[in-house]
Amino acid sequence: MSTINSQDDEDTFKILIATDIHLGYMEKDPVRGNDTFVTFNEILDHAQKNEVDFVLLGGDLFHDNKPSRKTVHACLESLRKYCMGDRPVQFEILSDQAVNFYNSMFPWVNYQDENLNISIPVFSIHGNHDDPTGADALCALDILSCAGLLNHFGRSASVEKIDISPILLRKGRTKIALYGLGAIPDERLYRMFVNKQITMLRPKEDEDSWFNLFVIHQNRSKHGATNYIPEQFLDDFIDLVVWGHEHECKIAPCQNEQQHFYVSQPGSSVVTSLSPGEAVKKHIGLLHVRGKKMKMQKIALETVRTFYMEDIVLADHPDLFNPDNPKVTQAIQAFCMEKVEIMLDNAERERLGNPRQPGKPLIRLRVDYAGGFEPFNVHRFSQKYMDRVANPKDIIHFFRHREQKEKNDNDLNFENLIGRPASEGMTLRVEDLVKQYFQTAEKKVQLSLLTERGMGEAVQEFVDKEEKDAIEELVKFQLEKTQRFLKERRTAAEEEKIDEEVRKFRESRKKNAEEEDEEVREAMTRARAHRSEDAVLVAASSDEEAMDTGMKGSGDSDDGFPATLTRGRGRARGRARGARGQNPTARGSSQRRRAFGSLKPDPLNSSKSYSEDIIDDDSDVEVLSTASSSKVSLRLSSTPSLGKRGSQSQTSRGVDFESDEDEFDPFQSTATSRRK
Repeated sequence: MSTINSQDDEDTFKILIATDIHLGYMEKDPVRGNDTFVTFNEILDHAQKNEVDFVLLGGDLFHDNKPSRKTVHACLESLRKYCMGDRPVQFEILSDQAVNFYNSMFPWVNYQDENLNISIPVFSIHGNHDDPTGADALCALDILSCAGLLNHFGRSASVEKIDISPILLRKGRTKIALYGLGAIPDERLYRMFVNKQITMLRPKEDEDSWFNLFVIHQNRSKHGATNYIPEQFLDDFIDLVVWGHEHECKIAPCQNEQQHFYVSQPGSSVVTSLSPGEAVKKHIGLLHVRGKKMKMQKIALETVRTFYMEDIVLADHPDLFNPDNPKVTQAIQAFCMEKVEIMLDNAERERLGNPRQPGKPLIRLRVDYAGGFEPFNVHRFSQKYMDRVANPKDIIHFFRHREQKEKNDNDLNFENLIGRPASEGMTLRVEDLVKQYFQTAEKKVQLSLLTERGMGEAVQEFVDKEEKDAIEELVKFQLEKTQRFLKERRTAAEEEKIDEEVRKFRESRKKNAEEEDEEVREAMTRARAHRSEDAVLVAASSDEEAMDTGMKGSGDSDDGFPATLTRGRGRARGRARGARGQNPTARGSSQRRRAFGSLKPDPLNSSKSYSEDIIDDDSDVEVLSTASSSKVSLRLSSTPSLGKRGSQSQTSRGVDFESDEDEFDPFQSTATSRRK
């Protein structure tokens, strides 16, 4: 095959793409505790060996919103080991970095910091697991960003209107507009798209010459009427969407026939649930971009723990199992043991070809025992595989497929909902559980002042983000608002009239979803402020206590200096200083030379035609090219995402699949990228 010459290589971006790494998942497990850290090292090692221009992460770098010290330390260790060095960075930033990194005290990309020596920049949006929380709206990625090891972008400055401003990158003659949108609750983002409150800004100069890359972290598959983001909501000028949050690996770009862009879903790099989607082989992607052409190369991860899964329906084997047989349970157990042994043999055979793979595999056998069968003791069954399987406690999962019966749809069996493990891919959320509870509860325990939706979100904040004052502040806020409403209406002091007015007011709030969202946000803000005030008061009290102790100790000291405080006092004193903090000094203007590209919203009317070529060879590489046939007007437009398709005319792009190895592939090259 033909190779790339040096001039072509200077125009080619090489980007390593990964999502949902979930650092710290099951870190306390004696067998699986280090899985996420080992795989993260492998990902960064691939980036270093392939000499990529940068690493692009699609959210959920951390599994917990407040990761442990062990997890943060391991992450910092890996980033410093693989991403710092003397190899120069070949691309430049053209956009206003003060806009791209507005939330940082150091609003510029880390490799331009004169105090750091970065060889591989890492760009990442936040996911739903590591999203900003608290009074200061900080997340774990902000710690990495402040340390200069990662560039956190895609934050939303407003919850009412979002303007997505791209990071404009240029390498030789190739220009990339990198868009990012960190995780937002799906129902809220869905409503914002419908209400045309999302706008993607575009470069004003030569907008058709940019390769538009969008990173998003939302539900892609439909989990409810509005609990996902349809691909049709996204702008059609995008060339490639990197979709995070979904854990099933579908990294090969697939075309959206309506919007004509491509979607790549890298999936997670660690098994976090024993579900069918997680059993798919894990990959990361090496994306090549030159001009408007792109190629995605799949790289299989070798350090991911093997996961085998199988389903059994006992009713499908009438020749083996008869529910009337008194020894049918022993027969079922022997059958399950045989299935597990087969999966263990397959896992061992696969591990022999890959010595980097962890020794003990993950095994899952789901058994449908509907039809009069009884489950056996799974704990006793698991004891036989304690030293051979990484998940011995949940190898077997019994479930019963129930046929639809004539019953009230509003009846809710909480035992069934809670009894099902999260590993089965169940998407039941806390707010849904709260809503269903109050909808089916007796009249005497129904909410009369609060709404189910507001209470559900407050409980969600309490559970997920540890906002301990969330529920209390929501109750106070809505109570105050209702009292003001009654005073304005001059309601007579009669219990029946007051109840009627409260009921009407509650129903009006339920119909206005935006107003209810605003109430919840205001209550959460008050809860965070209340928590911060408490922390300052406690810290100040501890500081005064420590000072008093020091003064008392000074009288007992022979040399006139205060006596040493006890260990407990010392810790309190340290917390007091940390809680008070200091006002940071405003930093002077940077001396760095930057070129800024002006931005504008997507124009209303545009017409373009594309031609797409996908080359599928033995190396699992797909080559895609896009070519625009017309220029879009450079006038300013404030039309959001959904307001542009009314009068668009588009021609479909053809896709050709070829497997001839003699075809010219401009990306096949062994030449290395060197900087000046």
